[in-house]
Amino acid sequence: MIKILIVDDEQLLRLGFRMIFEAEPDLEVVGEAGDGTEAVRLAGETRPDVVVMDIRMPRANGIEATRQIAAELPAARVLVLTTFDLDEYAFAALRAGASGFLLKNAEPAQLLSAIRTVASGDAVVAPRITRRLLERFAGQLPVSLEDSAPDPRIARLTGREREVLAEMAKGLSNAEIAARLILSEATVKTHVGRILPKLGLRGRVQAVVLAYETGLAVPGRE
Repeated sequence: MIKILIVDDEQLLRLGFRMIFEAEPDLEVVGEAGDGTEAVRLAGETRPDVVVMDIRMPRANGIEATRQIAAELPAARVLVLTTFDLDEYAFAALRAGASGFLLKNAEPAQLLSAIRTVASGDAVVAPRITRRLLERFAGQLPVSLEDSAPDPRIARLTGREREVLAEMAKGLSNAEIAARLILSEATVKTHVGRILPKLGLRGRVQAVVLAYETGLAVPGRE
């Protein structure tokens, strides 16, 4: 069973999410919170596998709640729900430790798939959404490695691992990376599995963010 904590300040939305989740045999709602402070407290009590997190809430917002949950419960995964006009908040939440994000108007099937994907330790299903989000903030990111502060974590990667990370930042799946680099999909998966612990990151999305922050990947460049 995947244990889920629902966090949203709108009671009707929480009710709708609960109805969708509880109709699935492998999902269990272990709690609901209407603000970030309550979310952190309930996460500590219920130990959820996935926290479905809103951004704008009273008291502590979703970004601060994500930061605290990621620090206190490394095994918990946070899936942020946002809207197009709140992309900057989603970006901040990813940096705070969220494992992915979806738009609030996502179809129920997409939301369920994202929860299962995040619970397995991977990013959400649509990596190109992440890429578009990062490209929107291109002006805030370094344009090359020469323009960014050296990050010792990148130096831990082999040349091939750096190539794989750069392709991940383009929003490519393992299969697409394999085709691009002329590798087997299993080999790419192995590289990804090594990259994350070397970088000290929780998931694929944070690796993509780091690739842009360090200039390893450049927004808009194929």
